[in-house]
Amino acid sequence: MLEPSFSYWERTAFTDNADVIIIGSGLVGLSAALQLKKQQPTLKVLVLERGFLPSGASTKNAGFACFGTVSEQIEAINHSSETEAMHLVAYKWKGLQRLRENLGDANIDYYQYGGHELFMDHEETHARNSIDQIDHLNKLIQQAIGRADIYSVADEKIADFGFNKVKHIIYNSFEGQIHTGKMMRALLYKAYQLGVLVLNNCSISVIGQEDQHIRLSTSQGIFKAGKVILATNAFASQLYPQLDVVPGRGQVMVTRPVPGLKLKGTYHFNQGYYYFRNIDGRVLFGGGRNLNYKAEETWDFGHTDEVKQQLINYLNEVILPGQNVEIDYWWSGIMGFGQEISPIVNQVRPNIFCAVRCNGMGVAMGSLVGEEVAELLLNS
Repeated sequence: MLEPSFSYWERTAFTDNADVIIIGSGLVGLSAALQLKKQQPTLKVLVLERGFLPSGASTKNAGFACFGTVSEQIEAINHSSETEAMHLVAYKWKGLQRLRENLGDANIDYYQYGGHELFMDHEETHARNSIDQIDHLNKLIQQAIGRADIYSVADEKIADFGFNKVKHIIYNSFEGQIHTGKMMRALLYKAYQLGVLVLNNCSISVIGQEDQHIRLSTSQGIFKAGKVILATNAFASQLYPQLDVVPGRGQVMVTRPVPGLKLKGTYHFNQGYYYFRNIDGRVLFGGGRNLNYKAEETWDFGHTDEVKQQLINYLNEVILPGQNVEIDYWWSGIMGFGQEISPIVNQVRPNIFCAVRCNGMGVAMGSLVGEEVAELLLNS
């Protein structure tokens, strides 16, 4: 394949002389770009995106503005410690507030309808263990985010929502939902206003050092910059295999409009591996990664029959029992996971920085992760 031949005008206006190149135009990448321009308005910031639209999960997720169910908090504490788990809760809470402040609730369709964790008929022991932890977790989280009475039992909602096979619900009134497509449009608009240039359909194959510059070999030719930020989340290990980032595919569906839909809010079950919400009179439903972790540890978008069938079964048997609603959309997004519960924000090579591994909580973390890596670069 011949390397693209750029004109003088194209080189001087688009491809040359970037102070900072950011790889990835998702929430983290654009948040980093905005922070760089706010701190140093004269910086020439270029964002390179491999896809026609942001390719990872920023516009392919479920649009949950959440910071963790009771089951997820217990799992995080068991995996690390109360201190680290609550630090992460505070980080996600602050990140969500920053996102709302930066873009405005109206521009991202933010609605605080609350979050619900469902426990099925056969999960009585798990439900009881979770319910028993509510008072303790509420005290811990109040110290972390300054809000009291986060979680409460709300079994009376089961009949209101029309669920089947659900025995208990734990409610969190402080969680919400957003439209992540509108979120990214608002971010792009702010980036353009500040003079950030975003170029799409440009995948990076090699990042190397050259004299006083970082040299990027891409599908559109060679780019050079003084410093580089890698903000590709799950795809980061394609360029730097030493990073502890494993892809995790999330498969998602949206139904056709459901007359008289009773759902309002965000919902999780099976320790967060399944999640659904209302959107425009429809049900958005995704998950099932736990059915076959290895099959979903992939950079390939797409679906598996196993997950699709499980989602359809739960939709027809639990969420909208007996309604057999038609499916209108299917898609998948690729998230980044790792052994540690916190994101990776550090310098991987001289003048090359990374902000990756949001562990499926990119909406909550992304704004702060982007700002952090921008500050790290500016202070280096």
